[in-house]
Amino acid sequence: MNKISRESDTAIIKTTAQLMISSGPAEGTSIPLHSGQITTIGRATTNRLVIPDEICSRSHCEVFFDSGIWKLRDLGSRNGTRVNGEPISGDVQLTEGREFQIGNTTIVFSLNPKSKSTSVPKHKHLTDDYNPSEDTIARAGSETVRTPQPVTSESRSSAESRSSADTHPEIVHHCYVNPFVDIEPNQQIARGRAGHEAQRLVQLGLKMGEESDVRRLSEIVLDGLFNVTSADIGAVLLFNDSNASRDNHRNLELVAFKSLDSSRQFERVSDYVTNIVLESRAAVVAHDIKTDGEFSASESLKEMRVESIICAPIRTSERLLGMIQLYSTNPDNRLKAEDAEFTLAVADQLAVTLENLKERSRLAAVVSRVEIENKKLREQLLIETELVGDSDSIRRLRERILRIAPTGATVLIRGESGVGKELVARAIHQHSNRADGPFVTMNCAALSESLLESELFGHEKGSFTGAVTRKIGKFEQAHTGTIFLDEVGEMSPAIQAKFLRVLEGHPYERVGGGAEVKVDVRVVAATNRDLENSVDQGRFRKDLYFRLQVMELVVEPLRDRRTDIAILAKHFMQRFSKKCGRSVTTILPSAMSTLVNYGWPGNVRELQNTIERAVILCAGDTLAPADIQLSALGRSDTPSASSSTNSGYRAVPIEIIEQEHILATLEWTKWNKSQAAHILEIERSTLDRKLKKYEVERPARNR
Repeated sequence: MNKISRESDTAIIKTTAQLMISSGPAEGTSIPLHSGQITTIGRATTNRLVIPDEICSRSHCEVFFDSGIWKLRDLGSRNGTRVNGEPISGDVQLTEGREFQIGNTTIVFSLNPKSKSTSVPKHKHLTDDYNPSEDTIARAGSETVRTPQPVTSESRSSAESRSSADTHPEIVHHCYVNPFVDIEPNQQIARGRAGHEAQRLVQLGLKMGEESDVRRLSEIVLDGLFNVTSADIGAVLLFNDSNASRDNHRNLELVAFKSLDSSRQFERVSDYVTNIVLESRAAVVAHDIKTDGEFSASESLKEMRVESIICAPIRTSERLLGMIQLYSTNPDNRLKAEDAEFTLAVADQLAVTLENLKERSRLAAVVSRVEIENKKLREQLLIETELVGDSDSIRRLRERILRIAPTGATVLIRGESGVGKELVARAIHQHSNRADGPFVTMNCAALSESLLESELFGHEKGSFTGAVTRKIGKFEQAHTGTIFLDEVGEMSPAIQAKFLRVLEGHPYERVGGGAEVKVDVRVVAATNRDLENSVDQGRFRKDLYFRLQVMELVVEPLRDRRTDIAILAKHFMQRFSKKCGRSVTTILPSAMSTLVNYGWPGNVRELQNTIERAVILCAGDTLAPADIQLSALGRSDTPSASSSTNSGYRAVPIEIIEQEHILATLEWTKWNKSQAAHILEIERSTLDRKLKKYEVERPARNR
């Protein structure tokens, strides 16, 4: 592709013409042409003349004025630019009425007899005339301003003598498209240092991608631009996310500023140039900045002695995000066209990064909101799943847990063995501010005094026989979390004293150690003993009793909330069916009646074990009364058959009544099977067979 020759010895010719689309998707569109400006044509919205046609390349061709002649040049497009049906190669002269084709679009060139020249583009597509003053080399994929010669001392003197009505800096270059991105695959950047700049751009892009703070990101951009261009002052200005107009430069907010002279403060050098960039969305190079009328009214601007500036839009395809401004105060090293092109490429990369940061921030906010909602739902589901039941006592228990859990107070859980005290403790932990911390459990009745002290508080190496290493105790393991001490009433007086100091926030020592250990732990304790009686008898410290009983929760036995039995039974059936790989889905009413009318001395734990055993032994998909194997321990709590006439009808199968009667007879005879068989009027072998069927064994107390 031929380069446009430099016209260093001729004057600027103020010839104007126009292009008009006579057919195609944009039929009727027309734009004026100016001798100092390249008009690019293509599918990309950054072109002066946009052709909305997929056959058209992003940057398809350009029209320019060279040596007194209007010319047309193809920019390496995929489908070519045609004149009279033939693809062109090289530069083709345009004359009055000449037509050329791009895909399905026909464009007509015509001269405009009314030649005019003004110095500024006034709207987005730069259709008004302006007066450039520095020659640049044309490149595929960008629009540049061609002028015959660089600014000299003579031309600078001439500029300074303009009238007050024409006191604007000279726009010497416009760059509409990113030369590192918006080019066709077979085009090349016509500049020797392009490879070096592309490498710098990649390195800068990697640094930008690692940053998540907008201010720091903007500072990285300015550092990168200072390393490549001759700028010694720079700023990044962004529009905020409000609905303020993005066409008004006064809505731009300073995000980052850099100056090689640390005493300088940020000053807006030229609103005139800024408005051009906002309107055109093109990067602009301007010289003779001191001619701008704003300088005459500002002493601080005069002190800056700015010679040239670059303003580049930070843009996406939909909107403007802000602007990069670079100033050079060195008259011998002014900012150039290639500096503007590199700055525009950096600005485009910054726009992508800013949009990614905004999207990441939005997604983070969404994720945070979802996590909060999910946590609340999970906590609600957890307490509904673990503390199963619909009785009034269970509902009250759930409400108290939700009220107590966030407070951090010590909690004492009271209830019979098997009612689910540990589940209550876990629910308290999960609903507390320590939910992300550990939950450590310890059964105080399971170990001797010495071993329990070692387990709770830890020990040092060699502190006793078998202590071959240091051991971290349960309290240290539960640091920042919750420790659950079950059967706390079984602690010996010595351990109670040490435990009390920990509850009061004092440090303690490991067994055999001298170093103090201080922990941040919430204590939830549980007991099935009558602590008040233990205090009266001196087996439990009164001060520890009051220290534990900050908040008290009582879990009622299952026999006192029989309406929960059916709900719990179905819950356990579903759980164990899945666990065992079975498809048990139903409990017969007769089997459910057996469960509901049983005394459940082992509470929820016994019901859970009973249902698990029934699921394993069940031959089909339905639990029948024969699958329900109950302990004789709960018979005394079950309404007897003899009292059924007084208490109402019981929907119990005769097999269950038979089983109950046999077990009651054995209990009455203290498990003398011969005597029981005589009373029942059955053979001893028949009694043994029935007991085997019931899977009932003689209790240890009757052996």
